[in-house]
Amino acid sequence: MSTYQIDPAHSGAHFKIRHLMVANVRGEFTNVSGTVDFDPSNISASRIDASIDANSLMTGQPPRDAHLKGADFFDAEKHPTITFKSKSIAADGKDAYKAVGDFTFRGVTREVTLRVEGMAQEIKDPWGLLRRGASASTRIDRKEFGLVFNAPLEAGGVMLGDDVEITIDIEMTRKV
Repeated sequence: MSTYQIDPAHSGAHFKIRHLMVANVRGEFTNVSGTVDFDPSNISASRIDASIDANSLMTGQPPRDAHLKGADFFDAEKHPTITFKSKSIAADGKDAYKAVGDFTFRGVTREVTLRVEGMAQEIKDPWGLLRRGASASTRIDRKEFGLVFNAPLEAGGVMLGDDVEITIDIEMTRKV
């Protein structure tokens, strides 16, 4: 078993949601941290404990960022951290894993399954640190986490879809 520290400078969490029933809007969180205990010979002993700083949200539109950080959406003042803590991890195909765990967003905790892919082979970087990388993805229904802001459209439909796709790309260094 090796313990890895998620490198916030080389990691990020991204989301995508349907907007106005015609396009997807994306955003990212630039501050992801935590630890991963990884045992390739006993995957079920592996663990993930990741945190996302809700105030690190960026969409490229500062007014939208401010609205999303507010009470209508992420409520980052009251809930500054989004977390995932695995309860089980299992192989799910070649170089892929299924991590089931507690996802906490806006103070609400629900069990979600992350599909983890691309677990890179450990390499030594130019500074002598041992590193790995991976990507994890899931889809949540935002309403299950109390995020119910929406508006009806004149032509039918609503401003925002309920499904939110989440992808977390991490680079991590092995603790010694």
